[in-house]
Amino acid sequence: MKIKGYVKVLSALAISSLLLAACSDDTEKSSTQEKKGKAVQQVDASKFPTKTTNQGEPIKGGHLTYGLVSNTPFEGILNKVFYQGEPDHQIITFLDDEDLLDTDENYVFTNDGAASYEISDDHKTVTLTIKDNVNWQDGKPVTGADLEYAYLVIGSKDYKGVRYDEQMALIEGMEEYHAGKADSISGIKVDGKKITFTFKKGNPSVTTGLWTYPLHKEYLKDVPIADLESSDKIRKNPIGFGPFKVKKIVQGEAVEFEANKDYYRGAPKLDSVTLKVVNPSVVVKSLENGDIDVAEVLAEQYEQAKELDNVELLGKVELAYSYIGFNFGQYDKEKEENVMDENPKFKDKRLRQAMAYAINNKEVGEKMFKGLRFPANSVITPNFKYNNKDLKAYEYNPEKAKKLLDEAGFVDTNNDGIREDADGKEFKINFASMSGSDVSEPLARYYIQQWEQVGIDVELLDGRLHEFNSFYDLLKKDNDDVDMYQAAWGVASDPDPSGLWSRSAEFNYTRWVNDKNDELLAKGISEEAFDDQYRIDTYNEWQKLIHDEVPVIPTLFRYQLTGVNDRVTGYDFLAGRQYQWHNVGVTK
Repeated sequence: MKIKGYVKVLSALAISSLLLAACSDDTEKSSTQEKKGKAVQQVDASKFPTKTTNQGEPIKGGHLTYGLVSNTPFEGILNKVFYQGEPDHQIITFLDDEDLLDTDENYVFTNDGAASYEISDDHKTVTLTIKDNVNWQDGKPVTGADLEYAYLVIGSKDYKGVRYDEQMALIEGMEEYHAGKADSISGIKVDGKKITFTFKKGNPSVTTGLWTYPLHKEYLKDVPIADLESSDKIRKNPIGFGPFKVKKIVQGEAVEFEANKDYYRGAPKLDSVTLKVVNPSVVVKSLENGDIDVAEVLAEQYEQAKELDNVELLGKVELAYSYIGFNFGQYDKEKEENVMDENPKFKDKRLRQAMAYAINNKEVGEKMFKGLRFPANSVITPNFKYNNKDLKAYEYNPEKAKKLLDEAGFVDTNNDGIREDADGKEFKINFASMSGSDVSEPLARYYIQQWEQVGIDVELLDGRLHEFNSFYDLLKKDNDDVDMYQAAWGVASDPDPSGLWSRSAEFNYTRWVNDKNDELLAKGISEEAFDDQYRIDTYNEWQKLIHDEVPVIPTLFRYQLTGVNDRVTGYDFLAGRQYQWHNVGVTK
């Protein structure tokens, strides 16, 4: 699924707090409470406010400190075309997270942002018109050529990122350009502040997932496309068109921003912002002391955070899910598609189903996260009407797991409590999971214990958790030692899941491919899918396929919590407004 054409890999914090990577939880604590017979108090997460209640007048010259919650340095790829990790995304939000088109509460594009758009009657042509006062932070106007340049970069063979997808390939001439058979994209026409896209066929995702993030062509054109991601112009001196400009970067640790007084919506209410990395273990204390004004609060920190007199907790259902993925193969860079091994370890879906039935995600959500996490039934989040509400999450049923394993030939032949494979050979699974918070390891070991209880030998890869960057490096490089992994995705406005789960998606780290999967994903972005019920039915069928075939086990959806100092005004946590930092001020 795409966040307006992009996805976020979540860190273990995000997962543990469940925002792209590895889940975790205070398993030991919850187990102790159970043994003592104490009921675990549930949080009514629906009661959290979504915007600050402080209605005071912002002071002039205001400064805000934003806490980027992470136990590792941020990578510093400060551009949407290239970044992949959530930490970098949080930095980018101050530069220009909004893209050219705004979205409403249903994640559909509106004409309220930096550009307006029109769609032709046959749904094949989309025209964007950028508003006259929208300029880059160096004073140059943002033009249609800048948005075209983003497509030329993403579609280039020299592009090293992961944004090229099925939707881009639907633009007339894009496949020829991508293959090196053309120097331009015939389906993109530019006229000053106007740009027109012509598609081979109508596609409903153009109203939610069209890529509308431009690249400053004049600033970047002298850098070879292959070198853009590593260039100083992306990592050290980025130029956006948003409310704040980068003043100084302490690599991996902090960024200082100053207000962009010429921002098209009007000068920000803050003069400056400092973003700094804050270790999760000190987030609550930092909020209490006023060292930071805004920061994500992990679920395991809720009990402490709710007692703070100077902090307001905002909450909402996150556009994110955690999952457990199985390794089926590799990504073929020449073919630009995922290729399954001839004989993958998890070829028998009864094994995969058994792994799902063996773990108790309901208990994880209720007793480890006090109800701030809840079982995921799908890889389409419940924020969308396309989530299949009739599809039930895998419920904890160890007896059913054992029966499925027996049927698949996984039996304990030597009475040691551990099952051998169908050929009678030792069967062990290497499980990769991320470090990040105090609960990362307890949750990983909780899952391992539950699999052991049905006779499956699962061990942490290398006997330990892996930090965010090295974890995703293992997945991107298709490390053969990884049999199974725990990760998470942050998604957004476009419900189309092909950016994560299609045959051609580099983000499909399972490398699972399936003809029916191809068919249904294509139907979901077909012209017929402009009929909303058709699209709902298609995605319901697709989710049932994923549920039955189990290339991944969706584990948890979550509520996202953010702690905000009571001196902050104008911060709105709702969809489409979360990163409109120009509205935010401080009253003291």
